[in-house]
Amino acid sequence: MTITATARTAEQYCTFWVSGLFFGVAVDEVQEVLRLQPMTPVPRADEAVTGLINLRGQIVTAVDLRVRLGLPARAAGEVPMNVIVRSRGEVVSLLVDDIGDVIDTAGVDAQPAPSNMPKEVQDVVRGVRPLPDTILLVLDADRAVDVATTPDTTGGNP
Repeated sequence: MTITATARTAEQYCTFWVSGLFFGVAVDEVQEVLRLQPMTPVPRADEAVTGLINLRGQIVTAVDLRVRLGLPARAAGEVPMNVIVRSRGEVVSLLVDDIGDVIDTAGVDAQPAPSNMPKEVQDVVRGVRPLPDTILLVLDADRAVDVATTPDTTGGNP
């Protein structure tokens, strides 16, 4: 019997925590993981856009997942980490609380996101993977970095 490659494809995720929630992003969407980088603020950007970082000459937008998901702010002194992901042909930094391991969920069936999960979290989760000690929330990087721009309320002509 021949097993096709698609039947044996491992599903690996780069994992991290945000406000006690355990998330994972497919490893093929992750470029790298970094400590907090110096940021330049972006005037009139959505409040989830913390700023821009210079990643070896490439300008990268940093999105704070706590703010994006409507979760409580980090305690004073807690320093986020950057998970650099590729989304829609661009590189974006997701600010997270802590980094986990790369885990393989082969053999673990995906489940839909629970209906009791906050709507902001449901909107960015592709599904969940029940693990022995926790539930992995599989993050859709494209939806996670999709933030609205603040409308211009200053008046005048565009």
